[in-house]
Formats: sequence, structure tokens, C-alpha cells
Amino acid sequence: MIKIGVLGAGHLGKIHIKLLKEISDFQLVGFYDADDANAEKVALEFGIPAFESIDALLEVVDAVDIVTPTISHFDCALKAIQAGKHFFIEKPLTNTIEEGATLLKLVESSGLKAQVGHVERFNPAFIAAQPFGLSPMFVEAHRLAEFKPRGTDVSVVLDLMIHDIDILLSMVKSPVYQVSASGVAVISDTIDIANARIEFENGCVANLTASRVSLKTERKMRIFQKNAYITMDFHKKEVNVIKIKELQPDEIPSSFLVIDPGEGKPRKELFYSAPPIPEINSIKRELELFANAIQSNQDTAVSVKDGYDSMVLAKMILDKIDELTQRSLKQ
Repeated sequence: MIKIGVLGAGHLGKIHIKLLKEISDFQLVGFYDADDANAEKVALEFGIPAFESIDALLEVVDAVDIVTPTISHFDCALKAIQAGKHFFIEKPLTNTIEEGATLLKLVESSGLKAQVGHVERFNPAFIAAQPFGLSPMFVEAHRLAEFKPRGTDVSVVLDLMIHDIDILLSMVKSPVYQVSASGVAVISDTIDIANARIEFENGCVANLTASRVSLKTERKMRIFQKNAYITMDFHKKEVNVIKIKELQPDEIPSSFLVIDPGEGKPRKELFYSAPPIPEINSIKRELELFANAIQSNQDTAVSVKDGYDSMVLAKMILDKIDELTQRSLKQ
């Protein structure tokens, strides 16, 4: 059994605490939270000890689950590495690219298991879409949320869009060719709504939109690839697939969904399906896989390299937004 402690007992930290108590591979030793009043409440609510310092907690665990504000991710991870402890760290990996690059080097040379909390990798909708061979050539993603003060310490690109950035990079195995982006701060002091167009060297193009000043919640991704159109609703946990088959001249279609382009071109038959969605708690699943990586000495499901690559693309997007903003101010 893996002895684990949690760093950070805010909204998400409490969710992690609850789920870690349910996972048999973990023994939840306790947690640390910088807010003494909150730590006292959480200790009482979950019946686990609150430690007085990160160092004190690190002395008695095999691994830590870092669920602190982004600005402290690097320092917490560095302490874990120096103490020789495995760690799970929430997204985004770190607050800056420089911190991310340093952390990546330290993890690669440490032999420790480190996993980044890009939870949408384990969304039931994304899992249900895997058997259809996701190989997109065009992607349209919308991630909209109502405004909440929590999370505004970073821009919407690092808060929300980074989920779709990670999903995108997990599907498109090609270097980024070009990025264009725009965004504005509406309520907070950081970017609250952003749009990015990402072009890859293999020809794939992705349009990503993220907003935390919306009147509704929406988390959808539409994928267009050769002979298929796939929609994933990460919020409602739904997947819809339309596959296209080219018919032979004398072939009798098995459905009424047939497109005849005329001019002697082959007819195309359309097949619609809505695959069953597995009943999975995404956060619990990623924590279970973290435990499995430690116990079986395998690679983690979402590596620090994955988290760093997502940050690099997010930084490219933020730089393009800044360029556009500076250009508009000069006019």
C-alpha cells in the first residue's frame, strides 16, 4: 500500500482527499494546507490529520498529491523530488515555462514517478471515442464556463483551454507549425476569454475557444478526419460518430444515408453511432493509474513531458495574444 499525503485542501483538494480514501492502493496519511482555519475544518470533515508543514508530511509518506494553487506547484514538486517522493501534480504543471523545463529535467534524472492531472484524458467521452482511431485533420473545441473567482490566478488559457491543448497534443503526433490567437481580460486581471488557431506540420488545423465568462457550461470537441466525423461532449459525457464508406459501383447500401456526388464519382454511405459511455470517475481513475505506475514501475498515464508540452503550446498562444494586444495599443 502506498502512503500518500495531499498538499492543498481547497475545493479540488477536498475532492482528491475523498477519492484517495476510496482507493485501496493508497493509505491517506494526512494533508497540508497553508490556511490553518481551513485545515482544521478539513481535518474534522474527513477524519485525517493536518500536518504543520510540507516537510513534516513528506517525512512519513511515499508520495504526495499536489493540489495547491499553480503558483506554488514548482516549489511543492521540488520539495517532493528532494525528499525522494513520487508525486501527482494538478495542471498546469507549473506557473512558468522555465519552472516546467527545470522540473522536467529533475524528474527525468530522479527515477521517481510523476503524473500531471490532465483529467480530461480520462473523461468517459474521450475514452469511448478511442476505438474509432482518433486521427484528426480538423478540430473545433469550445470550453465555456460561468465565472468563478477560483482559478483566476492564471489566464483562461492555462485554466481551461489547456485541457483541450492536452487532448489535442495526445491525438496529433506532429510538430506545431504556426499559432495565431486573440484574447481579452473581462472580469479578472488575466485573460478570461481566448481563441487560438493551431496549425500542425501534418496539415491538421485546430480552433480552440475557452471562456470563463459565459452564461452556460459547454465542453465540446468536434473532430473531422478521413472518412469520419466525431463529436465529444466532455460535459454531458456523450459521443456521436458518423463514419463514411465509399460504395462500389454495384454495391447495395445497407442504409438510406447515402450521398451521391454525381459526375461519375463514387457514392458514399454514412453510418451513425453513439457508443456506450463507461461509468468512470475521471479524477479517481487518474489517481488509480498513478498508484499502478508506482506499484508496477511503469510510465505514468500523463507524464511531466506531456504536461510541459501543453504548457509550451499554451505559452505560444499567450505570446500571440500579447503581440496582438500590444499591436492594438499602438494604433
